[in-house]
Amino acid sequence: MQTFSIGIIGAGNMGLALAAGLAAGMGPERIAVSDRHPDKQQRIRDLGITAHADNDPVIAHADLLVLAVKPQGLRDLCGAIAQGVQNRRPVVISVAAGIRGTDIERWLGGGLSVVRAMPNTPALINAGVSALWANARTTPAQRQAAAAVLAAVSEVFWLENEALMDAATAISGSGPAYFFLMVEALTAAGTAMGLPRDVCAALAAGTAAGAGRMVHDHPGEAAQLRARVTSPGGTTERAIKSLLDNGFMEMCAHATQAAQLRARELGEQWGAA
Repeated sequence: MQTFSIGIIGAGNMGLALAAGLAAGMGPERIAVSDRHPDKQQRIRDLGITAHADNDPVIAHADLLVLAVKPQGLRDLCGAIAQGVQNRRPVVISVAAGIRGTDIERWLGGGLSVVRAMPNTPALINAGVSALWANARTTPAQRQAAAAVLAAVSEVFWLENEALMDAATAISGSGPAYFFLMVEALTAAGTAMGLPRDVCAALAAGTAAGAGRMVHDHPGEAAQLRARVTSPGGTTERAIKSLLDNGFMEMCAHATQAAQLRARELGEQWGAA
């Protein structure tokens, strides 16, 4: 699949982010997008990409078909497009949290290459990370093509066990919100100490951005990076001790376990029928 065409159904945040990244990296002529909302169609056209209100022309165009819809809408969508997908037989890429590959393939009539992807919202600025899993029908060339789609807006990491997609959802899919919450908390705390709110918000956001860049550039070294800025007897040591004494690690574990459980519940709730 050296050269392939891409269809995207759904022009919400993730569908739009993928479309924009692909248009910049591969050229808009290889992409078609459908969405029933005229304003979203216009946003797609502004990227130089063909936009449709109907799904059929997008499916007919696609070697790879991205289903960029929410979990609760995926079953109905698959039922509506199954015949067209069977006629075209693209690689199907779903970004819906929790919904199992076997359910997606069954809803679409079976016999298809299915890839599940879990990108996150930094994909909107081409700074995302995506976990991917592919069913056994997906060939190495199809896996490579699917990875290229997500690589337009994110780093890509393959998982061989589909069950781990729920854990990836908890860590990276939902993860940006955890860091946003930390920035909110630091802003509120600094404001309570007397810092102007706008200054405090900028300090917290800039610190998050810089720390994120450092840990990204040194993968697996978060503990070492923390140690380097935690001088014995200093202010950082006192703050870290307070966080740990008050159950920070346990809170993070409970939060990610809750997200993982919810992803599993979504798969059971919307994929059962």
